[in-house]
Amino acid sequence: MPIQTLTTIDDARTFVARARAEGKRVALVPTMGALHAGHLELVRVAHQHADVVIASVFVNPLQFGPHEDLDRYPRMPKADTEQLIVLGVEAVFMPSVEEMYPDGGRSATLVTAGRLGTVLEGRSRPGHYDGVLTVVAKLFSIVRPDVAVFGEKDAQQLFLVRRMVRDLNLPLTIVGVPTVREADGLALSSRNALLSPGERQDALALSRALEAAGSAADRGVEAMLAAAQSVFQSDTGVQLDYLAIVDPATFAFAGESHHGPVQVLVAARVGTGSSNTVRLIDNLITVVP
Repeated sequence: MPIQTLTTIDDARTFVARARAEGKRVALVPTMGALHAGHLELVRVAHQHADVVIASVFVNPLQFGPHEDLDRYPRMPKADTEQLIVLGVEAVFMPSVEEMYPDGGRSATLVTAGRLGTVLEGRSRPGHYDGVLTVVAKLFSIVRPDVAVFGEKDAQQLFLVRRMVRDLNLPLTIVGVPTVREADGLALSSRNALLSPGERQDALALSRALEAAGSAADRGVEAMLAAAQSVFQSDTGVQLDYLAIVDPATFAFAGESHHGPVQVLVAARVGTGSSNTVRLIDNLITVVP
């Protein structure tokens, strides 16, 4: 069956209603497009959990700040659709901004991320996670999936989406998929396409810092932070935004006395100038004995 391109909310609801009438489980893979192997792994996992997979492709303006790269964010709907066809996705939901936000989002009701939306990514990108949770809640309301699949690369986003589903008693399961990496360790990201060859090499500092932190785990949290920070001190092509270690169960910052699972989070800007830098994130889960 050829892939169906759904551009309106009514189209999406009609498609899902037909699938439900046939007794099929539905999985949603929310994306902002510019699909890469990481997104395609989400689709493959989604097929393991449902009979019908819908991928959404929507660059959500609510999650971009006034000085962020909304206009530069890569958009390639034809190429995205062709990749989804190869993977057997039954439908792609590609709404316009006007379809999702008829008032332009200026007076939109927002789902707030609360205090956790103001730290780490939230501190660097004020309002970002309110925008993320709002569009994800809208997608869940429109598609009503049995399962939704997200990448683990944005650990804070995944934590907040899971918490929203729990707190609002939404009837679906959230599945996280491990980060897909290039052979040299760089985490796949749609923003990687904006990097020059030299900047791409600089970007490896993020995964090297995580590796350094993981190697120091047996010496405690402070040693892990110091090991990771030393990578950025020797790399002039990368501007560190934040480096933190949290308890993955609560997302609370881990202190020196912490023992057990930890998640190392890093965000940095790669490139030169204030308008041409590319902001990347990555993370690693390990254990402090």
